[in-house]
Amino acid sequence: MIESDVEQRLVKKVKELGGKCYKFVSPGNAGVPDRIVVYNGHTVFVELKKPEDYKFAKLQKFHRDEIRRNGGTCILIKNYEEVDKFIGILKEGGDLV
Repeated sequence: MIESDVEQRLVKKVKELGGKCYKFVSPGNAGVPDRIVVYNGHTVFVELKKPEDYKFAKLQKFHRDEIRRNGGTCILIKNYEEVDKFIGILKEGGDLV
């Protein structure tokens, strides 16, 4: 499994819910999260990693912390199980933090 496989599953599952899973590209801002998920009142920044990459890089941590300091939600997803768990939380309207 590679990072793009996890990303494709996330995009597919969010679409099945009726949500949006935007590719996040911010010129001049390296290290921003890969995706922005919007569903049922939630906006979540998502960094995707392959399973063996278990943490944010230094610049990614900076952006994650900036998002959180400003009241946003930013999460890390590394595998299919975490995609499915995230989708379940979205469906139930649970707390994503």
